[in-house]
Amino acid sequence: MDNYQHKLNFDFKYNQQIIKLIGFIDSFKGKWNIVEQRENVYLKELRKIATIESIGSSTRIEGSQMTNEEIKELLNTMEITKLKTRDQQEVVGYYDVLEFIYESYPEIKISANDILFLHQRLLKYSTKDERHRGNYKNLSNKVVANYPDGVQKIIFNTTEPHLVEKEVKELIIWTNQQIAIREMHPLVIIAVFIYEFLSIHPFQDGNGRLSRLLTNLLLLKNEYHFIQYVSFENLIEQKKKSYYEALLDGQKDRYSDSERINSWVLYFLDSLQTLIHRLEQKYDVFKSKGGYLNDRQKKIKDFIEKNQPIKLNDLVEAMPNVTIHTLKKDLLYMKTEKLIESIGKNRGTIYNIKEK
Repeated sequence: MDNYQHKLNFDFKYNQQIIKLIGFIDSFKGKWNIVEQRENVYLKELRKIATIESIGSSTRIEGSQMTNEEIKELLNTMEITKLKTRDQQEVVGYYDVLEFIYESYPEIKISANDILFLHQRLLKYSTKDERHRGNYKNLSNKVVANYPDGVQKIIFNTTEPHLVEKEVKELIIWTNQQIAIREMHPLVIIAVFIYEFLSIHPFQDGNGRLSRLLTNLLLLKNEYHFIQYVSFENLIEQKKKSYYEALLDGQKDRYSDSERINSWVLYFLDSLQTLIHRLEQKYDVFKSKGGYLNDRQKKIKDFIEKNQPIKLNDLVEAMPNVTIHTLKKDLLYMKTEKLIESIGKNRGTIYNIKEK
C-alpha cells in the first residue's frame, strides 16, 4: 500500500457514506452534462454569478475585504495600471486564472510546470509577490485562518522547504497514475490531491487560492462540468470552521502511520452534494423566470414595450449597429421563451409583448 492509500483505510461506516455520496454526485453529473449540451442561455448567467462569488470568497478567505459588488464593478471597469491595492491585485489574479481554467482545462496538465505556471499567473498583478511567484517556498510557512476582525489562527504546520519539490513530484506522479488506471474513484483522488497540496503548502503565498483553483481544474478535467456554475469557494467561506477542522483531523497525525483523511474526504464529497442542491435551486429559479436576456435583448424588449406593435424594420432602424441576422435570432429566442408574440408572416410580421 502506497503512502497515500494508507490514509484512506476507512471503516465500514465511512465506506458506506462515501459510496452513497459518490453515487449521488455521479448521477447528477450525468444529468447535468446533458443539460449543458442542450441549452446555454441560463448557464451563461449562472456561470457569471458563480465566478464573482468564487473570486470574492476565495480572496476573502485569505483576508481580502472586497465585497462581491465591489469585485463586479472592478472587473467591469478593469484597468491593470490602476490596480493599486493588494486586494484588487489578488482579485484580478484569481479571475484571470479561473477564466483560463474554464477555457483551457483540457490542455492544462497536472504537472509541476503547469502548477508553477498557474501560481505565477495567480500572483501576476501582486507587486509584493514578484520575487516568489512561480517558485517554491524557501522559508517555512503555516496554514493560517484569517478572521474578519483581523485575528489570525495557526491551523497546522506544513512541509519544510527542502522537501517541497520531492513531495510535489511524488503527489503529481501518484495522482496521474491513479486517474489513468481508474482503480480508485476520481473524486477520492481529487480529495487526496487537495489535502496533500494544502499539507505541503509549496509556495510562500497563494496556496489556499491555488488549491481552490486546482479543485476546479481537477473536477473539470474529470467531467464534473457543473462546478463552473456554482461556487465551491463560497461554500468554504460560509463553512470555514468545518473546512479547517476537516483538514486538521488528518494533519494532526501528519507523517505518522495514524494519519487518516476520512473527515476531509467526507467534507469534500458532502460539499459537492451541497453545491449540487444549490445549483438545482438556482437553475430552477432561472427557468421559472422564463427567459434570461442579455443586454441587447433587454434593449429590444424595452423598445417593443414602448413602441408595440413593431416590425423587424423598426428594430433595424432603431439599432443600426446590430445586424438583421442577429435581431432575427433575438426575436426568435424571445418568442421561444414566451416573452413576446408575433402575428403574421415574413415582412408583414408584427411583434408585441406577450400578455401574462
